[in-house]
Amino acid sequence: MSATTIISVGELLVEFVSQRKGCELSERTEYSGPYPSGASAVCLDQAARIGARAKIFGGIGEDGFGCAIIEQLADSGVDTTGIALHSDKTTGVAFVSCFEDASRISISHVDNSAAEWAGKVVTDLPETELLLHVSGSSLCNVRLRSTTLALLDEVLARGGRISCAPNASPELMSAPKARQALLKVMAASSILFLSEEDLDLLYPGKSEGEVVAAMRAMGADIVALKQGVDGAVICQGEARHELWGHEVKQVDPAGASDSFCGTFLAMLAEGHSIETASRYANAAASLAGGKSGPMAGNASLADVEALLSVDGAKRMTA
Repeated sequence: MSATTIISVGELLVEFVSQRKGCELSERTEYSGPYPSGASAVCLDQAARIGARAKIFGGIGEDGFGCAIIEQLADSGVDTTGIALHSDKTTGVAFVSCFEDASRISISHVDNSAAEWAGKVVTDLPETELLLHVSGSSLCNVRLRSTTLALLDEVLARGGRISCAPNASPELMSAPKARQALLKVMAASSILFLSEEDLDLLYPGKSEGEVVAAMRAMGADIVALKQGVDGAVICQGEARHELWGHEVKQVDPAGASDSFCGTFLAMLAEGHSIETASRYANAAASLAGGKSGPMAGNASLADVEALLSVDGAKRMTA
């Protein structure tokens, strides 16, 4: 196992997903759940399943939802000692409605819940090399944003590395302090994971080359452009690696993007090449969308390798 520990801080919550497609959260219907969730949690859960050291920081309530989150992460091998337990606050909750095209809408309750309160993060870091992964979705909340930026400074002071998935949203982009924090994190990151939604909000109208050039100018070494079911493009230096999508029936896209990040970071932490990390991350993201719930589709190393073996005709081209 690698001497590098992948760490993250973010909102920990559970999701309830409508059983009927397209109810838009406005019609009475039945829901499935609770599904453990939170972008950082999904990412580290997947990283641990691949075999990397992973430690999550966050807050949960002293309730059944919090227990479900702890049990899921611990079963996958994530170090959960950084999760603060609050007896006076409830665990964060989100309600989700999916559509036939696999898109989704949600209503999340993070503010004023235990998810805001991550505890004493900086004083509880592992004594190993650190790779901090930041999800932009955590920067909308004032307390989580403050905790994340403090952790960023501490990891950089210790010589650690930063990765970032902007997870840009209209809410984040319209909040000046949240947007400023995101740009600070991106500027400190050596690895950047950008979705199509990120490109639309952060770099509207820009070409792939222009986006990659902008990321390199900020200091990024690796730029991953995630293209959903169509695959991904990974750029490092002058190398450009294009990956095809895998033919896995998509049930719920939640978590696929974070599963990509977790697999990619885990493979790098374990000493694998960019090419190998890219192929495995692309396959893991396809598997993640095949089940309902943001963490339910996270895959083991054996699961990923099985898909790569079966779908070997779709290879990465340089």
